[in-house]
Parts: sequence; C-alpha cells; structure tokens
Amino acid sequence: MAIYPSQCGRLMRIRDVIDQTSLSQATIYRKIAAGLFPKPRPLGGSRVAWTEADIEAWKADPTGWSGSG
Repeated sequence: MAIYPSQCGRLMRIRDVIDQTSLSQATIYRKIAAGLFPKPRPLGGSRVAWTEADIEAWKADPTGWSGSG
C-alpha cells in the first residue's frame, strides 16, 4: 500500500536516512532485518522511503527502539 506525505509527515529516501543517522546503507538494512530499525514504506515500483516520524523515534532511543509501536 502506498503512503502519502500528509499521512505521516516528510518522507525520507535512503540518502536522507544515512545523513540523519550516520549509519551506512548496509548497517541500516542489517538493522531492519534484525528488527532494530524502522522498515521503509513502499512508494511504488521499487522505490521506498522512511517516514520522518519513524526515523525521529529511532533517533530518540536507538538501543530501545521497537517496531511494535
């Protein structure tokens, strides 16, 4: 299901997420696989993005972040 910016705030591409978190792309995807980082949202086709709210929540508590809510 595609999401729209008005539903979740700003959408961030991988370069933005890397800049905001100082993590490499490989580390981001490793953490996603381990359930330790927010999953990207589909935009359509093969494009994905993260919501700014998801990244801010992770930045507020990276070691205690849980995708459960």
